[in-house]
Amino acid sequence: MKIQVLFGTETGNAEMVSDDIVDALAHEIDISAADMSKFQISELSPENFYIIVCSTYGDGELPNSAQPFFSALGAQKPELTGLRFAVFGLGDSFYATYNRGSEIISEQLVELGANQIGKRGLHDASSGELPGDIAMQWAKEILSEI
Repeated sequence: MKIQVLFGTETGNAEMVSDDIVDALAHEIDISAADMSKFQISELSPENFYIIVCSTYGDGELPNSAQPFFSALGAQKPELTGLRFAVFGLGDSFYATYNRGSEIISEQLVELGANQIGKRGLHDASSGELPGDIAMQWAKEILSEI
């Protein structure tokens, strides 16, 4: 099974976390990362497993690079039954909209029939912990479930 990490970011933090996940797991599995803004909805396949890494921007909006993916899902409304994914969110609990970006993507995928595996992973920028470290541990736990 191929693992595809899709990231949505505003400042590059989700891209760096995605790279950390890929680097940590590439010697064990077939895994790669792609920017959501360059990923076509038609490329989604139930044969693959998707790890979505998404930050939150502004007042709980999706970051710029996640918006085209989200808009295309809404416009095309693909049937995603059989598609499996997990979500890791980046945010700051100082704000009331903490990790809303990852929640928005997850909700839309489930609404279209996809199956979320495991709990949504979360990193809190206020914690002082490195997001890559948290994400790698979370990803390993998720992959042990599948």
